[in-house]
Amino acid sequence: MSRVEPSLSTFPVFMRVEGCPVVIVGGGEEALAKARLLGQTSASLRILAADPDRELSVWAEANGAALVGEAYAPSHLSGAKLVFAATGDEALDRAIAADARSAGIPVNAVDRPELCDFFTPAIVNRAPVCVAIGTEGAGPVLAQMIRSRIDRLLSPSLGRLAVLAASFRGAVERILPKGSQRRTFWNDFFEGAPARAMEVGHIEEAREAAAELLLRRSGTTGHVSLVGAGPGAEDLLTLRAQRLLMQADAIVYDALVPEAVVAMGRRDAERLPVGKRKGCHSKSQAEINDLLVSLGRAGKRVVRLKSGDPLVFGRAGEEMQALRDAGVSYDVVPGVTSAFAAAADFELPLTLRGVTSSMVFTTGHDLKGGTLPDWAKLAISGATVAVYMGRSVAAEVAARLIEAGLSPDTAVAVVENASLPGRRRLHGTLADLPSLGARDDMTGPVMTIIGDAVAGANFEGSEPLAHYAPVADDPRKVRA
Repeated sequence: MSRVEPSLSTFPVFMRVEGCPVVIVGGGEEALAKARLLGQTSASLRILAADPDRELSVWAEANGAALVGEAYAPSHLSGAKLVFAATGDEALDRAIAADARSAGIPVNAVDRPELCDFFTPAIVNRAPVCVAIGTEGAGPVLAQMIRSRIDRLLSPSLGRLAVLAASFRGAVERILPKGSQRRTFWNDFFEGAPARAMEVGHIEEAREAAAELLLRRSGTTGHVSLVGAGPGAEDLLTLRAQRLLMQADAIVYDALVPEAVVAMGRRDAERLPVGKRKGCHSKSQAEINDLLVSLGRAGKRVVRLKSGDPLVFGRAGEEMQALRDAGVSYDVVPGVTSAFAAAADFELPLTLRGVTSSMVFTTGHDLKGGTLPDWAKLAISGATVAVYMGRSVAAEVAARLIEAGLSPDTAVAVVENASLPGRRRLHGTLADLPSLGARDDMTGPVMTIIGDAVAGANFEGSEPLAHYAPVADDPRKVRA
């Protein structure tokens, strides 16, 4: 089930105000707050107040703002780029907003969101770098809290580093070809020696480090990261995975990886879906291997997104071998595998002291052969078994395990779409498991967990497996 993300009712932009008239109407605390905010820009600030507070008058004189001691009239808005109504008088603020709109000037009325054409953000100022946080007027205090956190994260020297970067931009564009080589240079610039020198105030040393970095920057070699996308929820992605997505030139992803996770990559990254979902194989494994090698040899930074963890039923071994054979460098970034997400959804201990101290990951398809696989013997001895992609073979899994000696009363937990808001949980026993294969109301990926430890799960909100049976006139209805 895909989630519909809420839409913004405003679009954030950075407006040029250098030398432009900006009018603030008001003489109290609200007007002073807006003046201090606009005072961080190079706008030509004009404050209109017939009887301004002393603190506002002092600020205006100290910061070069024009303080006009007259009662408001529509003519005071002439030529303004922006208008702020901060009188504290609702009727007057409404009149100012109406006059500004009539003149085609965007207006903000303090604490009156219904009158605003735009909202002022909370700002983290590292000029020329600026981070603006907005809540569309819904939570100014929240915006300030976020601003405080970001302010602590950003070095005070970031603005000076950005100015240095601007001085190198022309040389970089002349020397380095557009694409991954430039991005690699800038990543090293902002995270390497130039940034470290600027951090301690050594501006000339930072400049020399940047020049050296540019001179020794040769052809960039490609690299492939096999990244675990987790079970579905985008906030279960690791920080390393998120960072690599933001640096990637190309994102190669499977069908089970949600769009919300893919969207966390760079907007201009090439996005290459490769299928690999049951009944929907858009590319063969050999074709995927060739694609990864080709992208790596082209000098691209590639993120190969795999559902869950890449080393758990992700065929990562074949891709790593292909990259090794081709001499393309790679690394592996683990992800939250679906078994762990399903267990978390059920608050289910996969190991339980005195009950089980081992577990098995399997696809269930192993039981189609003539001999019982070794893991089945572990299940009989008490291991917790996590069966991936097992809905279609649920009856075979149950029959073979019972035939091998596992009790039909062994507890079973089933989760569809683990970790996602629309997940479904079902519980029962091994004897109930065959009913899973008959369900036509489950279309998402299914994880089945079998073992005595399952009895320790939280079954509140879970459906009994045994109570499902399709109704003839509507296969999506069930009866107990």
